[in-house]
Amino acid sequence: MIHLRRTSTIRIWHDCVALLASHCYKQVSPPLLLELAMNIPDDRFDAELDLKFVREVPLPPEAIWAAWTQPEHIVRWFTPAPWRTTECQIDLRPGGLFHTEMKGPQEGEQFSGVGCYLDIVPNRRLVWTNALLPGFRPNPSFADSSCGDFPFTAIIELEPISIDGSGSTRYTAIVKHRDAAGRDQHASMGFEEGWGKALEQLVELMRT
Repeated sequence: MIHLRRTSTIRIWHDCVALLASHCYKQVSPPLLLELAMNIPDDRFDAELDLKFVREVPLPPEAIWAAWTQPEHIVRWFTPAPWRTTECQIDLRPGGLFHTEMKGPQEGEQFSGVGCYLDIVPNRRLVWTNALLPGFRPNPSFADSSCGDFPFTAIIELEPISIDGSGSTRYTAIVKHRDAAGRDQHASMGFEEGWGKALEQLVELMRT
């Protein structure tokens, strides 16, 4: 029996290549090879469809990871002020729930975000999408391309670096969109400014 390990993209790719190189495909069912291939995330950046945000952050990856994966932290930094995150639920596993409730400064301004985690490598990589509900169920909100919102997949990568001898992080966020219209809509909403402000709030929180 062949056991697949899902916690590492590199390991998944290694397993796939090893199977093919050793001609084990003769004994392995096509669904198993398909499962291997589908679990290799495509991180290539497409400037026409994706948005990218890179910063050097004076915090170790472990602190940023905690801020992204613990609800008590999320509610204190995730939404750029004057908006507030009032509720957060996290089931930190592939297929698990990522849910936030956000409120604006004006009466009636409220937004609910529901997504599904896809890939989790502690202190290094976090991937989720709002195109799927928990359990990898397709989100019916995006069945019609005329939907006012837009589906996306977010990839957060944390690379440990040293700045002036202290433990810091190269923080990379890539947001992948279904089409150029979704990318442009997200950009026009203030992607760069919003993600920048939220990261500043994260750093301020985790340094206290």
